[in-house]
Order: sequence, then structure tokens, then C-alpha cells
Amino acid sequence: MTERKQIDYWLSDMDGVLVHEGRPVPGADAFIKRLGESGKPFRVLTNNSIYTPRDLSVRLLAAGLDVPPESIWTSALATAEFLDDQRPGGSAYAIGEAGLTTALHEVGYVLTDLDPDYVVLGETRTYSFTQITRAIRLIENGARFIATNPDPIGPSTEGSLPACGAVAAMITKATGVEPYFVGKPNPRMMRSALNAIDGHSETTAMIGDRMDTDVVCGMEAGLYTILVLTGVTQPQQVDRFPYRPSLVVDSVADLIDLV
Repeated sequence: MTERKQIDYWLSDMDGVLVHEGRPVPGADAFIKRLGESGKPFRVLTNNSIYTPRDLSVRLLAAGLDVPPESIWTSALATAEFLDDQRPGGSAYAIGEAGLTTALHEVGYVLTDLDPDYVVLGETRTYSFTQITRAIRLIENGARFIATNPDPIGPSTEGSLPACGAVAAMITKATGVEPYFVGKPNPRMMRSALNAIDGHSETTAMIGDRMDTDVVCGMEAGLYTILVLTGVTQPQQVDRFPYRPSLVVDSVADLIDLV
């Protein structure tokens, strides 16, 4: 375990850490309760840009986890913040659901397909050939290409679904233009969440279930990284990466006493 100052701020991935296929990870409810009681600022992070924080809060509550909307940070919120910083009051052609369009509206962006500043690609369950074609033509005409996250596939009860990264690759193949991905593993996702809670990297922990997104992102943002083994990365895979988490535990249930 790396020498570290006391942890005063917490960031946690959602899928694979707190919930798994819609069900709570054992001990996640007690961990969230302890965080709330401690008064320590925290954010639950997700690369999923489909839902608004309020939507996700309700979904987590249905799984027995009481996480208020203001404690949820999505790649859609991070993307909207990034665009507001880069080009305040701009315009975008957005492919995505309410999580993305709401976030863009809230920072004052105009959503249009008439000469927008950006094409913004997010997650959706209904990717349309017409929308993708429009995005390609707008990018060819000079629109800048932004994507909420690079995840190539997403889970469903029937199996894998093509996600933002896969659709972005198709648009890139057609245009020759690479998108700027805002979500994990871009450390900007962590830093924006950290700024939202006025946290400091040297006293903040990031909990995740993936070495290739959560851990590397947290490490590059200068955070104390904790890998839980309830999601994607398995114990035998940890040593295959050229970097290591600060701590490896079986689940968030093992972190309650650290809060």
C-alpha cells in the first residue's frame, strides 16, 4: 500500500464497483451510507452519457443505493463542461440521449445541425444511419469532433452492444478525423469531478474495477487508486499492466473502515 495522506475525498466508478448488471455489489449500500455519514465529499463517476444524474440516482435507489443526483458525475457533464470552457455559448450537433442533450443545454449550448461548432457523439440505444451520415458531412464541412467516451462496447442482458467508441471509429474511418474523448481514461474526467467537490489530488481516492480506464485515469490525475475485483479486471490480469493501483481489494465492502 502506497504511503499516502488521509483520504478526505472519494471518487468511485459505478458499474462493476457499486452495481453489477443492475444489482448492488454486496457491501456497496454500507459503503455509500458510511460515505454519507462521514460528511466527506464524494462523486460517483460513469462514462455512460445516456442518463442525467437524476435518472441515475433513481436507478441506483432502485438497487438500494442512496446516491443524490448532485453526487453523480457523468461523461456527458464532463463533456458539457469541457465545451463551455473551450467555446462558451457554442453550438453542437449531438447524437445521444437526455443525459447529453440536457448537459449541453444547461451550459447554454444550442443544439443544431446547421453549421455547428461541434459534432458531439454520446451513448444511445438507437444509433441512426441518418444521424451518423449527418455527423460525417458536418465534420467534413469543418465541425470539430468530440465524443463523450471511448468505450467500444456496452453491456446488456442479451450481450454486448456497440457503444460510443465503436461508432466514433466508424465516423473516423469515413472522415479521417479523430474525436477528442472526454470520458475515462482521459484524466480530465477525474480532474473535473475533483473540481466539482473542491478536492485535492493528494487526499483523494479513486475506486474502479478496470485497470485500463479507472486506474490509469486516476493515476494520471495524481489520485490514490483502488482496484476492486467485482467488475472487469481479474486478479491474474493486474500484473499484465505496466502500472499498478495503490491498493487492490475484493470489493468496496473492504473499504468501509477507510472512510
